Amino acid sequence: MTGRDFGELPDPDAQWHGDQGAGATPPPGAWPPQLPTAQPGFGPPYGYQAPPPPGFGPPPDYPYAQPQQFGPPSPPAPGGGRRNPFKGGPAVLIAALVAGVLLLVGGSVYALVGSGRDEPGEPAAKGTESAVPSGSPSVDQGDGKGPGGGSDGYDPNAGIKAGEARVWLAENKTELPGAGASQYGPWRVGDVVVKAMFKEVTAYAVADGQEKWKVALETPLCGVPQAPTASGKLVVGVRANDSAEAYCTHLQQIDLATGKAGWKVEVPPENSRDSTREFGMVISGDTVTVARSIIVSGFSVTDGRKLFGTSKTGNCYPTGFGGGAKLIGLLNCPDAKDPAGRSQVMIQELDPASGTPKWSYTYEKGWNLGRVYSMDPLVMAAYNSEQKVWNITAFGADGKIRSQNEAKFGVTGRCNGWGDGTNGLHYCDGAVVDGDTLYIAGGKPGASLGIDKADEVIAFDLNSGQEKWHSAAPKGRTVWPLAVEDGKILVYIEPGAGEAGAIATLPPTGGDPHVILQSPAAAKGAESVFYAHGVRLTWAGGRLFLLNGRVKSPEPKKVDHAILSFGR
Repeated sequence: MTGRDFGELPDPDAQWHGDQGAGATPPPGAWPPQLPTAQPGFGPPYGYQAPPPPGFGPPPDYPYAQPQQFGPPSPPAPGGGRRNPFKGGPAVLIAALVAGVLLLVGGSVYALVGSGRDEPGEPAAKGTESAVPSGSPSVDQGDGKGPGGGSDGYDPNAGIKAGEARVWLAENKTELPGAGASQYGPWRVGDVVVKAMFKEVTAYAVADGQEKWKVALETPLCGVPQAPTASGKLVVGVRANDSAEAYCTHLQQIDLATGKAGWKVEVPPENSRDSTREFGMVISGDTVTVARSIIVSGFSVTDGRKLFGTSKTGNCYPTGFGGGAKLIGLLNCPDAKDPAGRSQVMIQELDPASGTPKWSYTYEKGWNLGRVYSMDPLVMAAYNSEQKVWNITAFGADGKIRSQNEAKFGVTGRCNGWGDGTNGLHYCDGAVVDGDTLYIAGGKPGASLGIDKADEVIAFDLNSGQEKWHSAAPKGRTVWPLAVEDGKILVYIEPGAGEAGAIATLPPTGGDPHVILQSPAAAKGAESVFYAHGVRLTWAGGRLFLLNGRVKSPEPKKVDHAILSFGR
């Protein structure tokens, strides 16, 4: 059991007031609840994130840099079409943040390009002729002696010792705009592992990393969910065209099991101001939820039919979504009577087929939500910046609190989510839930809520809300919990001084890590460029997959490592 919900694939007009108490349930179908006019003096609503620290997010000169927050769109520009809700500069952005914001979640994407749109109309699922697999080279049958190294002659398996795990490494060979593009995935489906980037979705052979197929998209990506369905169906957002001013207008289905593109539909605008350059997307069951500026729509993954949608605003407005085993929505509920302009954050479980809330829970004023650690059971991080504390909340199936206690340890920005500019609820790859226990990468708290390096695994009891034990990584190394298998916790230990990366186990009672898969010493150099703040990693089928969060165009005598794997 991995504790993750991805990686390996196996509107009524009823009023809903934001001053309802904790645990209050909205009237059936009330999504989103009614929102009053924004009040003067409100600070940035939940979902706003401060500019990222150095090393996070796209470089300043990246022409398709993804914004981390949205405000309500501006009125349509003369001449029609979807326009940029932030066109007009910082003053417009600040005003938008005061009025409302939508945090992109669910591992959402954001390598963006394109402009314009077709005439609005009801979406009709249709096939696409250009988004088809390109020719793929033949793949060897997995003797473990595949290419391994890259075109620069570097061999991560040089000097490999008996018992060490052979590494394969693939580089980016795609020409990219500006300073490069973000990568999304990795998703293992059968004998391939898949990633998405810019205008392509690519599969590599699990055994040796050779390319097996590639789906070329007509226009660049502008939304990617945290994971495909259990059967391997992925739905991504794509731009109207290749212009740098293009809007995110369509959804494209891709079958990761076959490498074939499926239906493509336009996302119909919910109102005259519904336009955006990126979608926040999550998949739950057969529903892909598409979020933009306080607007939400749901579509069938199977055939692209619209299932639900709303342009209503009200007392509370949506700020984020999480997907996987469940569909959850986050809302911000302003209180016009609060002298300090404080609002409350609400979390709901939603019916993926209709968007109707099943239950809701409202946090006390001053608290905001960070990352999700598990969707089933639902486990969330929350923080109070005024009190400088954070807690872990475990929910029961009915939305009632199972445990909610202040955490005495620290976690990195990857796994806390407060103000680090990273991408949404599902960005923590360092947390695993098994049974009644959360295993999370952490360390000793510092002067602030976050820490720079996770050098411990902390076991946290979800019933009592208490820490059970701490297990330290080797000195100077970072550790990531990956899964629980056969009663043992599997962890990835990042490269350190003189050591390459390794997979180790921890006993359920804690203790020192025991290495079960050691990569060759020569692989340390390649593994070290998969930086902790941006790497996307998955353990699936006995293999570790590391995906660089960002790659650049190939250059003479330079390579950009895109994906690396080793395992059993």
